Amino acid sequence: MQRVDSVTEHNVEPTLYREAMSRLVAAVHVVTTREGTARVGFTATAVASVSDSPPTLLVCINRRSRSAAAFRGAGCFAVNMLRGDQEAVAQSFGGRLTGEERFAVGEWHDGILGAPCLSGALAVFECSLVEMRTVATHDVLVGRVDAVILGPKVPGLAYVGREYRVV
Repeated sequence: MQRVDSVTEHNVEPTLYREAMSRLVAAVHVVTTREGTARVGFTATAVASVSDSPPTLLVCINRRSRSAAAFRGAGCFAVNMLRGDQEAVAQSFGGRLTGEERFAVGEWHDGILGAPCLSGALAVFECSLVEMRTVATHDVLVGRVDAVILGPKVPGLAYVGREYRVV
């Protein structure tokens, strides 16, 4: 096990950090919103529950991503938790496809707040943006959960070791 002493702990190399984080098992989501009439989204593993009273979650998005500006200007977003058999959806929103062509993978409908929701996802959280904070290279979006759609109770899609896995 590699140890970092107290002298160097604040100078962790980004490649070492990324390698360590690649070992974290994380659920896979597609986060979506609208920018005018255009639907936008990205694949995310940086999603976490903040509170259940009121129901609140957070999502992190790289500020340089193509869809970041849309999320900064949107008042709402949807967090679509992927089933184990929805890897193609994750890949299409992870950079393989762009723009509206991403939404050709999977079946999508508008949620009550207007953000695109994936039919058959494990769960969909429709959120109103309540706070956004810039931290280093990312925007942290905090959303109040206004609606939840539960899908089938089946294995989910996870990401670990730079690979998708069904868990």
